Amino acid sequence: MTTLAIASVAHRRMSYVADLIFVLVQKEMKVRYKNSAFGYAWSVANPLLFTAVYYMALGVFLRLNIPGYPYPLFLIAGQFPWQWLATSVGGAPMGFIANASLIKRMRFPRYVLIAGSVLSDAIHFLLTIPVIVVLLLWYGFVPSWSWVPGIPLLALAQFLTVYGVALAVASVNVFFRDLERLVGIFLQALFFLTPVVYSASIVPSPYHVWIRINPVAPLIRAWQKLFLDGHLDPLLVVAAYLSGLVCLVVSSLVYRGLSPRFGELV
Repeated sequence: MTTLAIASVAHRRMSYVADLIFVLVQKEMKVRYKNSAFGYAWSVANPLLFTAVYYMALGVFLRLNIPGYPYPLFLIAGQFPWQWLATSVGGAPMGFIANASLIKRMRFPRYVLIAGSVLSDAIHFLLTIPVIVVLLLWYGFVPSWSWVPGIPLLALAQFLTVYGVALAVASVNVFFRDLERLVGIFLQALFFLTPVVYSASIVPSPYHVWIRINPVAPLIRAWQKLFLDGHLDPLLVVAAYLSGLVCLVVSSLVYRGLSPRFGELV
């Protein structure tokens, strides 16, 4: 087979996969907002509610202060990206099982089910960014032009991380159904080990190792710096992409090893 023929086959396969993902994302968005009069409002209600709770518990009762930023604004800058991750990973265990009939009837790359779900949550996250803009203006901050390259750059890094983790979780859960409950516990622990409700600068130095080994921490910190400072930190961006690529490679190996038996077990 010539190089041109190989390239043509690869192009057709990529187009097929892209079309499948587009259809899945379209379906997810329709289901999410179908028959919902307050669809967009509900999409931001959850992170806003948790922001209010953490603000009262930590900002008012415990008087936690983040130098240079109003505490509610700091919370929002980390809470919205975290919500994307938590929603995608939290729903990942049922990614293949919930589509059992489709997997058994048709031959197609099963990973597009997870990619479509994660991309749907990514769009959901991007739709919440205007809320961040409103809060910035409310507190006297101004969005930066760094957002133009920064948001797509960080969104891609987060997609790699979230898709990687979600693919591995969905694949393993086909064989080990208790993983669904373990993922919920893991996400709760990871939330408090990630500087979402507190700044990394206030963490005592003996515990910095937990932030350094946390694959989500550089991503959340990069979002916070972009939204609050208008600055795209190159070190955090590189760390976020390295974490994302590691998650993607490991999950791809897990998926390839387990996917041939999905049809028997879902």
